Amino acid sequence: MTITTLSSRQFNQDASKAKKAAMAGPVFITDRGRPAHVLLTFDAYKKITGDRTRIADLLAMPGIEEIEWKIPPLRDLAQPADLF
Repeated sequence: MTITTLSSRQFNQDASKAKKAAMAGPVFITDRGRPAHVLLTFDAYKKITGDRTRIADLLAMPGIEEIEWKIPPLRDLAQPADLF
């Protein structure tokens, strides 16, 4: 894996160069000499983030309405404030 570093100016002037470099590895884009952004291919991004399941995807699953949820009742923990 090759890591490429480009300044923001270089990135703005030649985005296609950055995209080609991202095929070989991450491209660090700097602002005033400090790393500010990283350019990755989408496949590399998916590899890093993994196959995480989101709660919204789970709730949208067919048949989810047939699952019984047993949620215990909440106890009222609120108490009046003693201001005197």
